[in-house]
Amino acid sequence: MEHTDVIIIGAGPAGLFAGFYVGMRGLTFRFLDPLPEPGGQLAALYPEKYIYDVAGFPKVYAKDLVRGLVEQVAPFNPIYSLGERAETLERVDGLFRVTTSAGNTYTAKAVIIAAGVGAFEPRRLGAPGERELEGKGVYYAVKTKAEFQGKRVLIVGGGDSAVDWALNLLDTAKEITLIHRRPQFRAHEASVKELLQAHEEGKLRVLTPYEVRRIEGDTRVERAVIFHNQTQEEVPLEVDAVLILAGYLTKLGPLANWGLELEKNRIKVDTTMATSLPGVYACGDIVSYPGKLPLIVLGFGEAAIAANHAAAYANPSLKVNPGHSSEKAEEKAPA
Repeated sequence: MEHTDVIIIGAGPAGLFAGFYVGMRGLTFRFLDPLPEPGGQLAALYPEKYIYDVAGFPKVYAKDLVRGLVEQVAPFNPIYSLGERAETLERVDGLFRVTTSAGNTYTAKAVIIAAGVGAFEPRRLGAPGERELEGKGVYYAVKTKAEFQGKRVLIVGGGDSAVDWALNLLDTAKEITLIHRRPQFRAHEASVKELLQAHEEGKLRVLTPYEVRRIEGDTRVERAVIFHNQTQEEVPLEVDAVLILAGYLTKLGPLANWGLELEKNRIKVDTTMATSLPGVYACGDIVSYPGKLPLIVLGFGEAAIAANHAAAYANPSLKVNPGHSSEKAEEKAPA
């Protein structure tokens, strides 16, 4: 059994920034995350995708933002318990006890849940050949653009990820076709306008309303058969990769059994980011409150609130207000 002042469940952007503020308050903390590296979805799903709505960055690669967050928290000597999913949470003798999928048990005086959207897995199409060719040309995320260098790529989806990657791969892929099952897109209006302009200029091809009938190939993807979902007309496409960006199925997983008050599969919090369990705080996409928006910049603000209240809970001698970081960073950061 290993003890820290605070346990942070989730090492995504909100969790990492919460760790920074806990460290600023002079407390010890541990990150728990089922992924093998910090960064959450930014690292796991789209490390080479630009993020445009982080204050102070006109645009920043997701992987670079993660790198900065990890560097920011590093002076406070965080403990990373990666590849471990938090399974149970209970209070024993005034301390929180968390057990993990690796069979470890950790204790802390306070807990911050920054688990993103919870456990997630890609939304599959269910088309013949899809499962058989996963990892052999069928993708659900772009880890590196180099994977698509010189390839003929079919992108499936109509949201921000599909539209953004169709545009971002223009300088990498040999040929890009994007299909969507409806004529209307769910992506940002400016991005859709840019996509359709690229289509008009012959830089890529956009087909609606089309869906995937089947994916074919022996050892790797060789072609995909798509169909017009109104006329049922089939069109074979010679492709090297099928990038399916139809969203993700999310679930709370073990968190659902911890006795937390939930609201539409999210953890309900108050203005201090406190949950219904005293001493347990939450921040980021996992939380729900009136006016909540699922934006990374708001997650950072929620992380600061959760961390400072958790720090004061773990050490009642601390004030909730941390003061100005310009006055505290040199004082609190370990040598």
